[in-house]
Amino acid sequence: MLISPRVESIPIGLQTFRIAAMRIDLVTLFPEMFSVVRDLGVTGRAHGNQLWSLHTHSPRDYTEDVHRTVDDRPYGGGPGMVMMAEPLTRALSVIRTQRATQDLAGQDQDTQEQDAQEQDAQEQATQEHVAQKQATTGQAPVVLLSPIGKPFDQAQAQRLAHSAGAIFICGRYEGIDQRFIDQHVDEQWSLGDFVLSGGEIAALAMIDAAVRLLPGALNHGQSSAQDSFQESLSGLLDSPHYTRPENLNGQAVPAVLLSGNHANIARWRREQSLAITLANRPDLLEQARARGLLTKADERYLLTLVAP
Repeated sequence: MLISPRVESIPIGLQTFRIAAMRIDLVTLFPEMFSVVRDLGVTGRAHGNQLWSLHTHSPRDYTEDVHRTVDDRPYGGGPGMVMMAEPLTRALSVIRTQRATQDLAGQDQDTQEQDAQEQDAQEQATQEHVAQKQATTGQAPVVLLSPIGKPFDQAQAQRLAHSAGAIFICGRYEGIDQRFIDQHVDEQWSLGDFVLSGGEIAALAMIDAAVRLLPGALNHGQSSAQDSFQESLSGLLDSPHYTRPENLNGQAVPAVLLSGNHANIARWRREQSLAITLANRPDLLEQARARGLLTKADERYLLTLVAP
């Protein structure tokens, strides 16, 4: 059973306005696969707290034949089957109607709770916030998971988390009728240069990456800020982490982490981040340098790592 998305209250002076939490719609032949992000771990807790909502739609529910056919042989011959455009188009039409209805319901509730003067303040605040939220609920982008898509990264996860959500199309078989893609798909995203049996696993990863960035999703508000690729780390890789016991089979926790000197700890973590990134993803260092995110102290430390 689907739950209504939480409504986020945004204070503006003495007024507040609401905008729906992130809503994810998925067109998939295997809706049961998404119980993982709906019910378990960080994403499951966030879903239970109505920080986001999940809605799955099987193309088989939008067929018109007794066999509930969603695929057919490809024109021109060749192996495999191709997903038909018509069931996908019908599913998408229903999703857009649902999202638009949800959006209007939220607007009506706000209107009933405010007088005319408050509505003026709300409209201005809403326009500013929606610019950050990407689009209204009913206008969420249609995203196809595809090998030809733009590689999904932390920046894209951040944009998704700050938006009203997306409509994911999870393909199967040899692919989807190109006419559906040409007419309805806004963006194509890829998890990497490899091929999966369908878009579901890629969508699961992308949803997890975005949901954990939602305010309140993690137990500590700053946890995600320390993740690899985050702007707070200049887009670099994270530093190592340690916990009890202090000594594990002769391997001790670095002394600086036990010192209580927060400035020294911060510098150690930054240097570790630089060293790990240089060793494993030097391309990220170049990107950070090009964006002016490396300090003089960073550059001096890097020179010690490459010096003969």
